[in-house]
Amino acid sequence: MRHIRMRAAAVLAAVVAASAALAGCSSGSGEDDGVAKVTFWQQKFEDYQQAWFKKAVTDFNASQSKVKVELVVVPSDTWDQKLKAAQAAGTQPDVATTNYGRIVPGATEGQFAVLDDLMPASAFADIKDNVKGFVTVGGKHYGYPMLVEPSTVLYYRTDLATAAGLDPKSPPKTWAELLDWSRKLTTDKVKGMTIASNGIDLGWSSWGLQYNACGKLPIASDWSKAAANEACYKDLLDFYRTLYQEKLIPQQPKVGYPDAAPYGGGEVAMMANGSWAIGQLKNSFPQLIAKTAVAPFPSRDGDASKTTATLGGWTLTVDSKSKQPKAAGEFINWLLAGDAKLMSSFFKQSGYSKFTVRKSVDADLATDADATADPFMKIIAEKIVPQGKSEPNYPWDVSLAMGTAIESAMKGTATVDAALQTADKAINTVIEKQALAGKQPK
Repeated sequence: MRHIRMRAAAVLAAVVAASAALAGCSSGSGEDDGVAKVTFWQQKFEDYQQAWFKKAVTDFNASQSKVKVELVVVPSDTWDQKLKAAQAAGTQPDVATTNYGRIVPGATEGQFAVLDDLMPASAFADIKDNVKGFVTVGGKHYGYPMLVEPSTVLYYRTDLATAAGLDPKSPPKTWAELLDWSRKLTTDKVKGMTIASNGIDLGWSSWGLQYNACGKLPIASDWSKAAANEACYKDLLDFYRTLYQEKLIPQQPKVGYPDAAPYGGGEVAMMANGSWAIGQLKNSFPQLIAKTAVAPFPSRDGDASKTTATLGGWTLTVDSKSKQPKAAGEFINWLLAGDAKLMSSFFKQSGYSKFTVRKSVDADLATDADATADPFMKIIAEKIVPQGKSEPNYPWDVSLAMGTAIESAMKGTATVDAALQTADKAINTVIEKQALAGKQPK
């Protein structure tokens, strides 16, 4: 659920009112009797993550006597408000969880410290090549990545595929083949497929497929003009339109894209969802694991080397105003860039629904019997993650314009051509009103 890339912005009055309360959330950073005190704000995720972070911080504090880290867990729905309030009050944390989409604008705004000055070069050499750019601005690293979650994975019922005369060992590789599978799997009781179908979910879940359709996103590389009204995007909108108009997907889904309940409940035979859905299936629908297979989401032309999924996830950053930046960097290095087995333990606790960004952790997991026996991990790690691209760092309004265009074409409220023309105009309006031209962070 963490992949909805928009949170309601807090109004100024709420920020100011919250700042006083936030001052009491943390004892603040500094030094006491020669011990560097580091505050670490962690956004609240699944329960197992909170337990893992708590134990890791306790172990770090016990492993040495020069740095003491204080862990503060902040609910996701109040994160932005509380962080802004703390920054306004000068009580911001030294270390904080930060999503990839925030790294470039945060670095540009001077919010984050350069980690190259605080961590060894070997830590950055261990990061996978296609992930390094997620935390790099101007050749410098402003965050250390923790994990990636592919936004789009194809899940399918092997038993239903076999019953429909399909080969579950040879999943669809093109959009046309996926449509064919969807038709054959659709019955009076079960839809062949589920995928995002509202503008907000489509705005972010289709990024990988936008890359797949056109090799780029619907805005010029320098953010000077829209690029949504291009022929290559017509195939993408036609694909979604066919799924909806032929009633191969639920017409009025009860849950959003990130929720695997329709698949888990037997309402659909296939689903597009992020890797995080693995955790939901294992926890809530364990009886389906033996009947489920995963595959890269098909590409337009069947080329498996082309992106169909963006990679969301989390990093740790050091605030540029931290009073203990070196100690903060030491903690991040120990937690995320140190012993590979520590991070391996995190992925094991996640049910292998999240994926490592470090080559050494991949190597360690390759020696773990549970990891190698997992029915999903190898395919996602080897066939999806390496092809993944980062999420865009332009304003959300650009993504929403494209998501709205897909929805209107899907549901027939506009033709494909008209929907793309509307998206193009909307993106140009965003560019003009927000003065984006030439402001793409390098």
